[in-house]
Amino acid sequence: MSKNRNEVFNAPRPEESLKGTPGIQTQELDFEIPVETVPLPSQGLAYAVDHPLHGATTVDIKAMTAREEDILTSKAFIKKGTVITELLRSCLTDKRINPDTLLAGDRNAIMVAIRITGYGAEYNVEVDCPSCNTRDKHAFNLGELPITSLGQEPTEMGSNRFDFILPMTKKSVHFKFLTGRDEQEIMVAAGRRKKGGLVADNLVTNKLQYSLVAIDGKTEKSSINHFIRHMPARDSLALRRHMDKIEPGIEMKGWIDCTSCDESTEVTFPLGASFFWPDA
Repeated sequence: MSKNRNEVFNAPRPEESLKGTPGIQTQELDFEIPVETVPLPSQGLAYAVDHPLHGATTVDIKAMTAREEDILTSKAFIKKGTVITELLRSCLTDKRINPDTLLAGDRNAIMVAIRITGYGAEYNVEVDCPSCNTRDKHAFNLGELPITSLGQEPTEMGSNRFDFILPMTKKSVHFKFLTGRDEQEIMVAAGRRKKGGLVADNLVTNKLQYSLVAIDGKTEKSSINHFIRHMPARDSLALRRHMDKIEPGIEMKGWIDCTSCDESTEVTFPLGASFFWPDA
């Protein structure tokens, strides 16, 4: 697994990138909408042969415009929870790509790149200091976020399927990385449980239920779900750590210098509303 600086994340600010950048030519107005090339963390290795991104190491996006701002404020998309999917759909230049089929790590990398094309790399957001819990606003440079490449080859090239031996039960499991569609289904299911008055925190088992595709060759969902509910904690932790270690994506982390306790700490920063609506 390797971490690389994503060159497109070091792009100039939006007003600068409009100058002389080859892109999409508008018919009505005499200017081009800039197009940027974004490295894919997965390097296209986990997409099927018939997928547009099979074997692709990069994908092209167009810069954000007022049209994308309309998508971000669409009440219909917000209610359905599909704002990010529709934003990706609008900015991907290859319209054969269905954003729902993208691996979560690729979606996140593309999303960050789109944000930079629209508003630049500076991201101001409130975070809590891990040392003293003081909440304060800090500035992060999205252009410095490292890309984490896929850390393990799929069981078959062009397959979103990976293997792992559980340390305690010694069972052979096959798992996949979540896609945009998987994340949407998890979110919808959580919303339904909340409406039904169920507030139990079962995020661990939920994610595993979507991630595990076979256990010792058995692919029946009922058998997989039964095993997940009774999996030894040691096996569950080892599997989740392995998945996190090899998953392709972009690291949403940065360093802060706390003004209260003077500690310098690395934190994971949230993607709040200000991610796409920065301070004026």
